[in-house]
Amino acid sequence: MAVKRYTKMAYACADDMVFGKSLEPISYGFGLKIGAGEVIPEINYAPRAGTEKDPERLRKEYVDYISKDILNRAVTAGFPNVQLETEWVSQMNQAKLSVPVVAGQKEICEKYHEEYGVNCAVRQTIPDQREAEEGLRPGMGGSHAYPEKLFECAEIACENGADNLSCESVGGKEFADYAVTNGDIVGFLFGVGYLGSIDMTYIWQEFSEIAKKNKCVAGGDTNCSGANVSMFMAGGFLDNDVQKTFSAVTRCISAARTLAAWESGAVGPDKDCGYEGVICKAIAGKPTAQEGKNCQCAHCDLQGNLIAQCCDLWSNESVEYHPEFGGTSVQCWFGSIAYEAALMNTATQLGQAKTLRDMYMYADRYRGPEAYVLAYDHAYMVGQAIAENGDDLYLRAKAAGLTGAKIILQGYESKELGLTNKQLETLQDIIKKLEELPDDTDKFYEYCCKEYKDTVPLFNPKSYDL
Repeated sequence: MAVKRYTKMAYACADDMVFGKSLEPISYGFGLKIGAGEVIPEINYAPRAGTEKDPERLRKEYVDYISKDILNRAVTAGFPNVQLETEWVSQMNQAKLSVPVVAGQKEICEKYHEEYGVNCAVRQTIPDQREAEEGLRPGMGGSHAYPEKLFECAEIACENGADNLSCESVGGKEFADYAVTNGDIVGFLFGVGYLGSIDMTYIWQEFSEIAKKNKCVAGGDTNCSGANVSMFMAGGFLDNDVQKTFSAVTRCISAARTLAAWESGAVGPDKDCGYEGVICKAIAGKPTAQEGKNCQCAHCDLQGNLIAQCCDLWSNESVEYHPEFGGTSVQCWFGSIAYEAALMNTATQLGQAKTLRDMYMYADRYRGPEAYVLAYDHAYMVGQAIAENGDDLYLRAKAAGLTGAKIILQGYESKELGLTNKQLETLQDIIKKLEELPDDTDKFYEYCCKEYKDTVPLFNPKSYDL
């Protein structure tokens, strides 16, 4: 699949972005239209521990219990649209476990669409089990053969009925882990912004061809393994392990990596756990999946309302299947996200979409640095920095981080955004370090190879064809 880098913005201005509408809507599954005027609830779930030990038991868990429960609740409560997302457990990297699940979910979706008129589809998110110590490219995986397994899983998903193929890839994770724990923004830029973008481009060229061959939609990816780790470690107001100014800048850098999937043939929606999705949507105009206040079953963040501002799919992140007072867990959390989507869609119908968008945004805009930089007007500015340097993977990631950092600093200096002394000190150090970096990719690569030779020993240039 040919790679086409984004060098200009899809939207003329930030105010043109709103939830439920994208410039490049897509249709798939049984009647689902994403980004065509309505926000679609996307329910994410996990099977109970132990069910993965037997193929029939796992199929029953995913199809007869989880999928059926969700679709029954959609009919019961009168929700017209739903996307199911199956994030494969690691054991599903073998056909005997994954094929019955994928095929079974396809079948039950068709049944509910025909019998009840529910518009539905399944996103199959395959696991990336590649390990830096063994290598990320085929032929480097040792006894596990995880690089080969990655593409085998994509084939299995698409051949057996996946409506949307997605992934949470791990390219650059060896640097992200080091960088987040050590507060090293240059290491994060190198690992996620540069190496991660190379890896994302490589795997999504392959995924997109596999999806196209099987008439499946290639969705997208996220930097869950990097920016999300940074955000979760930064935590809330009681946490101080990672400074929130650091996590905010890593989120901006991660957008350049996530964008690479769409540049390599994917068409969206991207993954819900990619909080950088609003930046990518601003650049590409493709639909984005997001999660926030209705994903408390999975984690807490400081932008639970704000992140709904421009979503096209609204997700709960993930919940283990179990009983609750209101039904099973998937029924309860599906109701939560579906009612929220209904509110957004009603706002659109009443001509109040931008009013609700701004209410979402302002509810969290000043709650912390990450919320501040992801507010859609600021996200658009970060997107512009990426697009202006779109042809160079390093320079665009660097520009994204530096632009995000300066947006946060300006917010502090204008007294819009409060920062602790440590957060401010970290932010100023980030700006200084990013500004000191060379403007030549080869020089940056050479510098990082020397700088991290001993501190990140798992880095192997061959994993990135370097």
